[in-house]
Amino acid sequence: MAPPAAATRTTRGQLLVLVLLLASQFTLAVDFSVLNVALPTVGTSLGFSDANAQWIATAFALCAAGFTLLFGRVGDYVGKLRVFLVGMAALGLASLLGGLATSPALLLTARAAQGLATAAVTPAALSLLTTTFPEGPARQRALGLNSVMMSTGFTCGAILGGVLTDVASWRWAFLINVPIAAIVVAVAPFVLADPAARERTRLDLPGAALVTAGLLALVYGATRLGENGAADPWALGCLLAAAALLVAFWAAERRHPHPLVPVTILARRAVGWGNAAGFVTFTMEPALVFLLTMYLQHVLGLNPLQTGLMLVAMGTGAIIGGVVGPRVTAAFGVRRALVGGLVVQSALTGLLVFVGETTGSLWLVAVTTFVGAIGHVCAIVGFMVAATSGLPDHEQGLATGVATMTQQVAIALGVPVMSAVAIAAGGLASLSALRLAIAVDAAVVLVGALLVARGLRQRSG
Repeated sequence: MAPPAAATRTTRGQLLVLVLLLASQFTLAVDFSVLNVALPTVGTSLGFSDANAQWIATAFALCAAGFTLLFGRVGDYVGKLRVFLVGMAALGLASLLGGLATSPALLLTARAAQGLATAAVTPAALSLLTTTFPEGPARQRALGLNSVMMSTGFTCGAILGGVLTDVASWRWAFLINVPIAAIVVAVAPFVLADPAARERTRLDLPGAALVTAGLLALVYGATRLGENGAADPWALGCLLAAAALLVAFWAAERRHPHPLVPVTILARRAVGWGNAAGFVTFTMEPALVFLLTMYLQHVLGLNPLQTGLMLVAMGTGAIIGGVVGPRVTAAFGVRRALVGGLVVQSALTGLLVFVGETTGSLWLVAVTTFVGAIGHVCAIVGFMVAATSGLPDHEQGLATGVATMTQQVAIALGVPVMSAVAIAAGGLASLSALRLAIAVDAAVVLVGALLVARGLRQRSG
């Protein structure tokens, strides 16, 4: 039966909510990658050593990934709107500090604060979005646009970082957030509402401590692995500690009367496999952006501005994917949208193993990243629909917290892991090593597609 027109029509109030939340999501996604291209310039400007410059990115990723689930659950207790407003205000202040930083310590403090703000705002914004739009076509369209903001924001961050570094100053990568955050904080109380009932039980503090420590150890260990390779004992130790902490977290959640994450929600087929698909696509696509950045700069010799402009094709594909993704999901079902999007992403990534040492390969990069990004965002739309469907409003904070954690951890892990692959194969300036890492990227996505297809095969949509 077709949904009634009222369920599919977007009201003026819903449109205002959508614009405000999408602006915040885009800003947060940009922050994740905006300094990646400019790391050498920033490091030189503030006196970072070559070995420590990577901490500009790592400080952000650690906090964004490590605290997302905790803040997502806090929103269920104190109110998602309150967490959203505090997080956006913190983002503005942290960005101002970063833009004015005169030492490595101040810049790293700003990046860590930006990461904490991202961990607070992202699940709160997504939860407000899903509770504003009822399940069905309206929510799928909203999630599709949200997916565009997340994916294109990451890509545009790389583009913007290159442009600002060459044309103005890397400081504007921070300062541009300040007016955006101020506008959102000023307007949000008049536009947003928090309709979901709040939790009245006590917060699961042991579970929060275990999962936060586990995620921090996981991202830190993976980052060291990407920098130093498998011979780094600290990397291996952190990864083992992360595994132990996360296993302990899972065991604790099964026994706690009011767990931070009820394991029953992840046992739901759509939620569990949707998050698995989201983890795969969000791990490998940002990793591909990183590998291509290394290829364009180290192999072809492009400058940051030229490198950023080469990623415009990927951003354009992501926008188109956000438009067609909800339609694909509605027409073919969540399972086919997820699997099909992952297969397209894998196939087009695989074609990039044929890039060469001359600028004649630029057309291949542009075409494959354009089409691959369409598949990537179609998969994201399917992921978000699967991960948030069939749940009451009071569980949306939890579901969106889990989905956001999946996204943030995946982005934080993908780059260092693929960097470690390339370093082990010959280094980030070696064409053969980058080709191998790209092939591994494509293979992981394909395996993910096959597993998701199998896991969701008993569902019709």
